[in-house]
Amino acid sequence: MMRLYLDLCCFNRPFDDQSQTRVRLETEAKLALQEHVRSGRIEILWSYILDFENDQNPFLERAESIGAWRAMAADQVSESEAVLGTARQVSALGVKAYDALHVGCAVAGGATIFVSTDDALLRRLRGFPGLHSALPAEALAVVEDWYED
Repeated sequence: MMRLYLDLCCFNRPFDDQSQTRVRLETEAKLALQEHVRSGRIEILWSYILDFENDQNPFLERAESIGAWRAMAADQVSESEAVLGTARQVSALGVKAYDALHVGCAVAGGATIFVSTDDALLRRLRGFPGLHSALPAEALAVVEDWYED
């Protein structure tokens, strides 16, 4: 079964200003991915770094809404040497520490796709071995098999 890891910026996308077309489209794609989780078509992963970052959210309602996805996750990835090792490799590409830990958790959890709305992060991850990283709409295209290859 396909497994997705959504970083916190992806989980937060529905709470962003929806007046920009890109933000609205990414929100719709992220919500569609969540519907596939609810229907059992795909799985999501959760991690200790998602917990940590979400706990820092000053908006309690948002934090609770995002945190509810923890219960729907197929697996919860804890800190481990495997996570930290991958995070060190990713950090060497110029990726910030928390983002690198998200990637480490995605890899350790066996994610098929790492989903983010962070363009700079996704650019740095291009070609990173063992991980397909994508914007929400790109991930949705894979999940729904939009293209014949």
